[in-house]
Amino acid sequence: MHASKYLLWVTAATLFVAAVAFGQGKGKATGKGGVVVPLGLQAIQWPADNPYSAEKVELGRMLYFDTRLSADGTVSCASCHAPDQGWTDNAPVSTGIKGQKGGRSAPATINRAYSQAQFWDGRAASLEVQAVGPIANPIEMGETYPNVTKKLSAIPGYQKLFHAAFGSPDVTVDKVGKAIATFERTLLSGNSAYDRYKAGNKRALTSAQVRGMDVFFNKAKCDACHEGSNFTLNSFNNLGVGTDKPNPDEGRAIVTKKAEDWGAFKTPTLRDIAKSGPYMHDGSLKTLEEVVEFYNKGGIPNKNLDARMVKLNLTEGEKKDLVEFLKALDGTPIPVVVPTAFPQ
Repeated sequence: MHASKYLLWVTAATLFVAAVAFGQGKGKATGKGGVVVPLGLQAIQWPADNPYSAEKVELGRMLYFDTRLSADGTVSCASCHAPDQGWTDNAPVSTGIKGQKGGRSAPATINRAYSQAQFWDGRAASLEVQAVGPIANPIEMGETYPNVTKKLSAIPGYQKLFHAAFGSPDVTVDKVGKAIATFERTLLSGNSAYDRYKAGNKRALTSAQVRGMDVFFNKAKCDACHEGSNFTLNSFNNLGVGTDKPNPDEGRAIVTKKAEDWGAFKTPTLRDIAKSGPYMHDGSLKTLEEVVEFYNKGGIPNKNLDARMVKLNLTEGEKKDLVEFLKALDGTPIPVVVPTAFPQ
């Protein structure tokens, strides 16, 4: 297919989102970006060195779903971050080329526009850096940057898309990262029952969810870390997950080399949380009920346990209500057209 047809696809998807959001009075534009932001979310701040363009989104969409970015043509970004699985893979750890298993659970890609440092340990300073990391990871996509740029450069359809997005058909790893990151910044989830409730629709939440909201913000004080419109401070915290294992994952300390970061992992968004299990960096908790019980008992004691991890003493009713409130954070799905054909 021609690049122009691909551009029509993404334009149609963007217009559909705009129609839904503005038709219900539940969206707002992001100014220069031209992307509609669902109710409850903030405007996207586009990087100065990677501003929004529809052409870049379209190129990024193709690259995101294209298995040819992997060494054996079996793995794409969407293999571990799939739209029909809460933008993750609903597995404790992900599977890369040759059936290899990773060591951590795949974070959901929704609302990544509101985060700087990426990965559970924050080793990527930006979404652009994160986007190309898995390509060269021997366990994930197992490719080399020279090989992937050579492959993409040999595909006339991609030359057209790169030219449309960047003004030149030349393929570079930097451009690949910028295109995928631009596409990922459009993967937004908002307009949840909670957002509609806060906007004035007091019938948007059930009575159990209203009680659970009170537990979340007042008794359990979950917003100490899961704060703001995206329900995360993007901070790194030690909850004790996995610290009782023989060889614990050192988490953020692997990057910073600081003792105080041992066992600390990035606090994820709670948006669409009911769709993206299993939970925690190692996928060790299968359900939201297990997550709530983990916090209720105060995590797992260890040398670096966050001071805010204390026993909550929630009643059985409060735990059930809290789970119901977390479900109220699931947003209205943003339509994304999954390619059925790729540039040739």
